[in-house]
Amino acid sequence: MTYSQLLELSSTLLADVGACTMHSRIRSLTPGKQLVGKALTVRVAPGDNLAIHAALARAQRGDVLVVDGGGYTERALMGGIMMTQAKATGLAGVVIDGAMRDVQELQALGLPAFAVAVHPAGPFKEGPGSLYGAIQCGGVEVHHGDWVLGDDDGVVVMTEAALASLVAAAAAKKQREQDRMDAIDRGDLKPSWLDAALETADIEIVKKPRMY
Repeated sequence: MTYSQLLELSSTLLADVGACTMHSRIRSLTPGKQLVGKALTVRVAPGDNLAIHAALARAQRGDVLVVDGGGYTERALMGGIMMTQAKATGLAGVVIDGAMRDVQELQALGLPAFAVAVHPAGPFKEGPGSLYGAIQCGGVEVHHGDWVLGDDDGVVVMTEAALASLVAAAAAKKQREQDRMDAIDRGDLKPSWLDAALETADIEIVKKPRMY
């Protein structure tokens, strides 16, 4: 099953094989928590979370709330109360191109949360906004139903059509990396590809100075 395979992978492996990577400004507010699921997409006006409330009322277990907040960070779009509701609903986590608040509560809840920033000011509840449409989040176009994986290294997005091939490629890369780690344990401290790469690259190796 692809979902269970995703749980064994990381954002770094998937990014290396071609998954779309969100901007580095979107970081985990709940270190150590992995997020895996399908996107429920939301777009809001800067600093306004009315559409997020509408999304939470319609969310299904396993959804990942992915919010296009326009990168606005002077008002938090979600905090402890809404995240408690999200956890009770069974959401897999939240990714916001904007700000959140109540960090200690979020970490105690343990529901994966990713955002651009933390800010104490609360949001407006006036709209406009939208649900289920294509959005921009962290520089990536996200469609409702796309797969999202987030961890301490960042967030990646994959279409349903590309998922199986990306998972297979990432799993193969994971095995290659494990093989290299095993080789290091055996004392093989130079990658097999290094000499050939250095022959064709413009890498200057300055002669070591004599040590006295």
